Amino acid sequence: AQGVLLGMVGLVLLGALQAQDDVPVQRDFQQDKLVGRWYSIGLASNSNWFKEKKQLMKMCTTVISSSADGNLEVTSTYPKGDQCEKRNSLYTRTEQPGRFSYSNPRWGSKHDIRVVETNYDEYALVATQISKGSGSSTMVLLYSRTKELSAERLERFRQFSKEQGLRDDEILILPQTGEELMGLR
Repeated sequence: AQGVLLGMVGLVLLGALQAQDDVPVQRDFQQDKLVGRWYSIGLASNSNWFKEKKQLMKMCTTVISSSADGNLEVTSTYPKGDQCEKRNSLYTRTEQPGRFSYSNPRWGSKHDIRVVETNYDEYALVATQISKGSGSSTMVLLYSRTKELSAERLERFRQFSKEQGLRDDEILILPQTGEELMGLR
């Protein structure tokens, strides 16, 4: 009986280690339907930069397009002072549809990005595992096609973020700026 118990404890520990790999990905993911403009409605993260910048963060736009070789070009705008700053990233697709990788040479970080769930015309929930020399962090983004989302979707975002081990104070619904489109004119 003791052996069985130890075996179960081992399985639980193994489960905890594999938890990051259990992040779901949208079934039958259709990449072409994800393209277009999104608003970042919610952001959750346990990274240090998020803790420092959390008070200043506002809702911004993200435009997703497909590159010729089937990867995703992601153009995000971030409020910086009274302007929006643009940032371009190339998400490389992996063998698993809905899962992408991205490397940021400037910060020396690698990103494992998963489209967890989406209905393409209303919302998308995206989870990113970020690893760099100093350790790893988790980020969850809630995208919306409009500046408003139902309470149900916001609650799903909070719930999913908690499932990823994030705390209440690491989960943020982003305030609107009225300037979301500035950087994309």
